Amino acid sequence: MYPPIHQCHNGHTICSTCKARVHNRCPTCRQELGDIRCLALEKVAESLELPCKFGSLGCPEIFPYYSKLKHEAACNFRPYNCPYAGSECAAVGDIPYLVTHLRDDHKVDMHSGCTFNHRYVKSNPREVENATWMLTVFNCFGQYFCLHFEAFQLGMAPVYMAFLRFMGDETDAQNYTYSLEVGGNGRKLIWEGTPRSIRDSHRKVRDSHDGLVIQRNMALFFSGGDRKELKLRVTGRIWKEQQNPDEGACIPNLCS
Repeated sequence: MYPPIHQCHNGHTICSTCKARVHNRCPTCRQELGDIRCLALEKVAESLELPCKFGSLGCPEIFPYYSKLKHEAACNFRPYNCPYAGSECAAVGDIPYLVTHLRDDHKVDMHSGCTFNHRYVKSNPREVENATWMLTVFNCFGQYFCLHFEAFQLGMAPVYMAFLRFMGDETDAQNYTYSLEVGGNGRKLIWEGTPRSIRDSHRKVRDSHDGLVIQRNMALFFSGGDRKELKLRVTGRIWKEQQNPDEGACIPNLCS
């Protein structure tokens, strides 16, 4: 039983979660519960040290009750939400589970390697409708990365956006850098940045424009031809930043 702990006029105790379930009536004597708190039991509960609820996922930490709640909200072992953006998927789990889930349930393309070269074709690029087009998962440096490419409305103008998310926490994502390039007709756009963690939702990353953003007119220019069909080729690579112990500077460890 965790705080807040309530009691009826006869001294029977009940936690706040159960209090809502019994419609504010004591399940023992049927008296109205009201808002009387059992401070003695709350003090006892606060003094107990409890394991993190994500212990089964690997967290070894033990905390007093209120510290436990604060820790669990940011625990590195807490499960991740499914990074698939094409639907509101409720799946949660660790990274190996989500990789299997993406492959088997969402039929996401899986690739090994730290470079990518993808071609995106759409017959009617004027139909945007906030459509998510593609998610590809890459296994690189023993980690997993999600490459998103989609069309959405930005103000009055449709745009196309490509960005990378790291399947892990933000602190680990900082160890990697990626670049994206798109071009055609003698012009090109290049984006370089740090992948965002999948702790940040797909919509949060997209709405922050933290990636390669291509205006529709530019995308059609890159596509060539009569500008009635979208044909974009997006290339890129991922590399890992390593600390140079002699100079204290980061040097790129390129993966070809």
